[in-house]
Amino acid sequence: MIHIMDFSILIFLILSMASCGSISVFNVLDFGAIGDGVRDDSQAFLKAWNAICTAPTSNPELIIPKEKTFLLRPTVFTGPCKPRQIHIKVLGDLTAPKTRLAWGRPPRSTYWLIFQYVDGLIINGKGTLNGQGSVWWSSLYHKQELPNNTNSDVGEMNELRPIAFTISFCKNLQISGLNVINSPSKHVKLFQCIGASLSNLDIKAPKESPNTDGIVIAESSHIQVHDTNIGTGDDCIAILNGTSNLNITRVACGPGHGIRQGTIVVWFSENIKRKEQYLFIGSLGMNGAYDTVEEIHVQDCSFVGTQNGVRIKTWQGGSGYARKVTFLGITLRAVENPITIDQYYCPHLIHCQNKTSAVKVSDVSYDGVQGTSMTKTAINLSCSQSVPCTNIQMNRINITSAGQEFITSSFCLNAHGRAGISIPNMGCLRK
Repeated sequence: MIHIMDFSILIFLILSMASCGSISVFNVLDFGAIGDGVRDDSQAFLKAWNAICTAPTSNPELIIPKEKTFLLRPTVFTGPCKPRQIHIKVLGDLTAPKTRLAWGRPPRSTYWLIFQYVDGLIINGKGTLNGQGSVWWSSLYHKQELPNNTNSDVGEMNELRPIAFTISFCKNLQISGLNVINSPSKHVKLFQCIGASLSNLDIKAPKESPNTDGIVIAESSHIQVHDTNIGTGDDCIAILNGTSNLNITRVACGPGHGIRQGTIVVWFSENIKRKEQYLFIGSLGMNGAYDTVEEIHVQDCSFVGTQNGVRIKTWQGGSGYARKVTFLGITLRAVENPITIDQYYCPHLIHCQNKTSAVKVSDVSYDGVQGTSMTKTAINLSCSQSVPCTNIQMNRINITSAGQEFITSSFCLNAHGRAGISIPNMGCLRK
C-alpha cells in the first residue's frame, strides 16, 4: 500500500513539473510577425493562433505588442481550442489592406478578421483595429439589404463589403477596451453566440461612410453591451433575427442612425448624407421571413445629433415577433426621429407593396425618454392594420423642440397601449 501511494505521488510530481514547464504566454513576434504596417503578418498570426489554440495550459495568453502595427489580410481564427479559456491582449494596432485588390476575391473580400468556434475567448487592450474602409465606401449598398426580386441600375449594388471583426459560434466571450475604426461595412458582428460581454469599446467611422454599423448582433442570447462609444455612418447597434436577452447600458451614440430592432434590428439611422446613428431593432420579416427578437433592454443611453433615436422597423409580408423590449433613461439631443415603430419599412422606395401579414410588435416600454427633437413629429408609431402593435407603454416622456419654432407632436396608426403624462401628448395611443 505504501509503495502504491509513493508511486502516485511520483506521478503527480512529474505531471506538475510538466505543467509548469509548458508555455502559457505567447507573442506574435516569436512566430515571425514584423509589425511595420507594410509587410503581411497574417501567416505569423495564424502560427501563433495554432500554438495558443493547442496549448496544454488552461488559460494561455497571446500578446500583440504595443508600438507595432501589424498588417493582416482577411484571416480566420478557428477553434475549437484545447484550453478552456484563451486571452488575447491587443496592445498594438492591426490594419487591413489599403487597396481592394489586396483583399482578394470573394469570399475572402467579404470579411477581415473572424474568430469562430472558440469558447472562453477574452480579447482586450487599448490597441486599434483599422479596417481601412475608405476604399470600399463608394459601394453604397449591400446585396443582402435588398429583396431578392429587386433589380437595380446601380453598378455596385450587389457587392458585399467586408465586415471588420466577426465572432461566431461562441460561448462566454469577453471583448473590452478596443478601438475599432473605419470598417468597410459593419464594425463588430456577433453571430450565434451565447453569453458575451462587450464593454469600453470605441467604434468610429466618418458620418458619410455608408452602412458602417457599429455593432450587429444576430441569433445570439445573453449578451451585455455597456460603457461604449459608437459614432459611425449607420446604426450604432443593430439587433437582428434570433436575438434574445440582450442588455445595452451606458452606450453613447452619435453621429449615425441610432439603435434599431428589425430583420430584427436595433439600429441608428440610414441616410448616409446625414447624422444617422441610433439604436434600432429592424429589418424584420424581409422577403416574408419569420423573425423573432425578445427581451431587449436598453438603459441609460444617449443619442446626440442622430437621425433616429430608438427605432423598431419591420417589413410588410413577414411574420414572427418583436416583444418584451424596454427603453429606460434615454437622453436625446437634437435627434431627428426620437421614437419610431415602423411596420411599413421599405428602403429606397423600391417595389413597395402593401401586404397583410406582419411581424407582431408587442410589450414595448418607453420610460424616462427625455431630450430634444429636430422634427415636429417626435413620436411616430406606424403599425400594421392586420397585426397592430399592442401593449405599448409610455411613461415620463419629455421630448421638446431643439430650438425650433414648433411644438412637438405624436402620430399613431394601429398602436395600442397606455401613456402617462407625456410631452408630446400621446392621446393618439389607443387603449
